[in-house]
Amino acid sequence: MTKSETKSVNRKSDIISAAIEVFAETGYFRATTAQVAERAQISQPYIFRFFSTKEALLLTALEVSWTRVIDSFRKVVESTSPEHLETELIQAYVVILESYRNEVLLQMQAQTIQEESIREAMRNGFGEVRQMVLDAFRSAGIPNAEERTMLFLARGMLCNISAALAMPELMEI
Repeated sequence: MTKSETKSVNRKSDIISAAIEVFAETGYFRATTAQVAERAQISQPYIFRFFSTKEALLLTALEVSWTRVIDSFRKVVESTSPEHLETELIQAYVVILESYRNEVLLQMQAQTIQEESIREAMRNGFGEVRQMVLDAFRSAGIPNAEERTMLFLARGMLCNISAALAMPELMEI
């Protein structure tokens, strides 16, 4: 990769990171590409070199956030013994919540956006996570794998709400 290509990739990554922050803080509909550009310390027209629309930028930001969850869960599934699988998946998600809170907040907001492309991105992300967890629970011989998967996902949503509202008592067991 040439120096110019590397710089371009880095700038695109900077834009995505800035968009995640701005969208999470302000909300997708209130956020502007000017705010994203300011956060990324670039000019607004430079954003459109990489993303044709604000929606395209949101879709890429969602892809980044879902990829992080999926990759993190995949590492756990591939390296954890069946008896520790659920606990390790929960811990992996706690790390994501602590380290990438804005990505989680972005996903929470995107759940309410009615544009079909965004709904599809959210369905695909949730669907892939659900299927991965279900397959892992089945492979691990966890009884009632479907119900345990549903409870695992529900607990994740409760964790999201807890983080968004600063209510850690929602996560207490």
